[in-house]
Amino acid sequence: MRKVLLAAVMFGAVSAAHAADLPDLPILRGGFTDGVPSRVNWQGFYVGGQAGYGSSDENFNGSTRTMMEALLANTVIEDEMQVSQWNLGLGKQSSRTSAFGAFAGYNAQWEDVVLGLEASYMHGTFGGTASATEARSSPAPLSDTYFHDVTANSSASISISDMATFRGRAGYAWGCFLPYVFGGFALGNADTSRSVSVTDVWTPGPSSAGPGGAATLSNSEALHNHLIYGYAAGLGVDVNLIGGLFLRAEWEYVRFTSTVDTNINTVRAGLGYKF
Repeated sequence: MRKVLLAAVMFGAVSAAHAADLPDLPILRGGFTDGVPSRVNWQGFYVGGQAGYGSSDENFNGSTRTMMEALLANTVIEDEMQVSQWNLGLGKQSSRTSAFGAFAGYNAQWEDVVLGLEASYMHGTFGGTASATEARSSPAPLSDTYFHDVTANSSASISISDMATFRGRAGYAWGCFLPYVFGGFALGNADTSRSVSVTDVWTPGPSSAGPGGAATLSNSEALHNHLIYGYAAGLGVDVNLIGGLFLRAEWEYVRFTSTVDTNINTVRAGLGYKF
């Protein structure tokens, strides 16, 4: 045992002596950068492709009220039963979908601070549909001396197939990572539709001079490839892989203020190249 320990001590002494004679190499002192990540050059133009998954939340409340008011203007059922104010707000709807697209932009860099402008495009099927029906009967004859049984229907839909956001970016370069935030405006290509209908059945009251009857009034509106606009905000991170190649992860929020108030949240993954 003593011989083994003596041999180990002698080996350690010899190794220490050899180490003392070696030059002061950086790799022996904790790395070439002393623990500080080297800075990546993010300045320049870049392009990339992306894919994502998102949710769209539509608020259909009030989207058909003006159409109902116009349809029933100057009618006794609107004046006295206020059909356009019934519970036909349609409520809110949510849906999920996948999407794909591309992005391109330019970065300017001052040491660790990176500022840029970017355009991002996504193609998917964001949107939803809602409908509502309500029926009421007048408990007494209206001013025209007739009882009225009224059934009102309304529906609305929106489908956004393409959306583009134009944003300013602000990021901080840390090693191979570039976390950033952004904000800007958004444009969308949408198909929207709205429709309302009212069926009125009237029966004679005690003082009515004629027989009863029925009538249906309706109105609809459809817009195809309609341009809608809004704003966008979000955050993400670019990760330099090798050379100009980088990986991206991002979250984006978009709100479109059209006849149907629509909010879209997407998470994306992308691959880009900086020239």
